[in-house]
Amino acid sequence: MNKLTIEERAKILHLLCEGMSIRAITRLTGASKNTVSKLLVDAGKACAAYHDANVRNVKAARVQVDEIWSFTYAKQKNVASAKDAPEGAGDTWTWTAIDADSKMILSYLVGGRDSEYAMEFMDDLASRLVHRVQLTSDGHKAYLEAVEGAFGCDVDYAQLVKMYGPTITAPGRYSPAECTGIRKRTVEGRPDADHVSTSYVERQNLTMRMHMRRFTRLTNAFSKKVENHAHAVALHMMYYNFVRIHKTLRVTPAMAAGVSDRLWDIADIALLVEAAEAKPAKRGPYKKNSN
Repeated sequence: MNKLTIEERAKILHLLCEGMSIRAITRLTGASKNTVSKLLVDAGKACAAYHDANVRNVKAARVQVDEIWSFTYAKQKNVASAKDAPEGAGDTWTWTAIDADSKMILSYLVGGRDSEYAMEFMDDLASRLVHRVQLTSDGHKAYLEAVEGAFGCDVDYAQLVKMYGPTITAPGRYSPAECTGIRKRTVEGRPDADHVSTSYVERQNLTMRMHMRRFTRLTNAFSKKVENHAHAVALHMMYYNFVRIHKTLRVTPAMAAGVSDRLWDIADIALLVEAAEAKPAKRGPYKKNSN
């Protein structure tokens, strides 16, 4: 079987990171669908491992968190009647935490929207920070216990609760409700009211929808497996943090946060994949030949 070169891998990964569908990539590059899918899986694993190991001891001051909705295989209301629906089918939520100053994604998690995932997400976020931070979330109740469990009283935490008016739209048509007002609620510590905001993390949600085809609404570009959804998210976060220059900061978020001292290229992500492949597989226990 022919092995893709670093340049070929970099091109495919770049197209994935810029929001192109797998089938479109196969038409442009000549690579098979299975090849592109496997590269996405391998890159997702490598990126997740790098993020977990290296996005540590971040000196953030203000952090915003949010969840973004998508679905796997079928929308939740259709899972019961879907044919051969895999485990994890239905609503899929991606939790994200962004440093409001460097715009770096500090932590992310793909899964449900319940308290168990909230606690796992907050525990991971807390483990990556150096100093006490001001934290802002929306009014999702699962955050209350999760933040207390992860930070205790060592956090300045507030919720930005949005109030929505009635949604007037035709039956079966998607239309977001109109936000009619907001309310800032202090939960723990002494958060600065001027910085109680979720604007940056919500803008990052838009970036995710634009750069990951499977997040695009009202299309057939959805994930068939929740594992592949998570791999796509990991690849996007690596690209966003280390490769893509932020227009306002003029550097990548990772450079602004002090996590990286250089500008990455998409080929560097391809090299991560190659390095992961080169690692020797773990050997099983020695078995003495009985003959």
